[in-house]
Amino acid sequence: MKIAKFSILACSAVLAVSCSTTKNYVINSKSGTETQGTAKFTQTGKNVALDLNVYKLTPGIHAVHLHEKGDCSATDASSAGGHWNPTTESHGKWGHDEYHKGDIGNLNADKDGTARLQFSTDKWCIGCTDETKNIVGKTLIIHAGPDDFKTQPTGNAGGRVGCVEIK
Repeated sequence: MKIAKFSILACSAVLAVSCSTTKNYVINSKSGTETQGTAKFTQTGKNVALDLNVYKLTPGIHAVHLHEKGDCSATDASSAGGHWNPTTESHGKWGHDEYHKGDIGNLNADKDGTARLQFSTDKWCIGCTDETKNIVGKTLIIHAGPDDFKTQPTGNAGGRVGCVEIK
């Protein structure tokens, strides 16, 4: 954490445009699964990029959401709470008329259970003071099933098979 703070201060001091903050995490398997992988969040300027690499998933479509509490302690990840929705929108598909800031979308695990999702937005930040954008203190959840982008408030995505505390 001290390194990240130092790099942000150093970037501010020299007004460098290419400064970035990166946070790397290992995915915690949940709900009796063997889900594994990594999540990398990188903020460069006003954009945050997510690079999610997941292994040992059931082949098929899996929803990915940010949830409101940075807590993966429950065996089923229920400790993460509901979807992160600081602007109180209806659940939906990212970029459409209404969606939660935690509505990332779906990833597709191949026949070997491997999947990758890359996502970038200017609607998040890493550690900023804007609580409608700050993802620190939230969780990234990988669900057992796909997000249908319409069922309220969860997208009918099923159980939680992977969890990352964003610190």
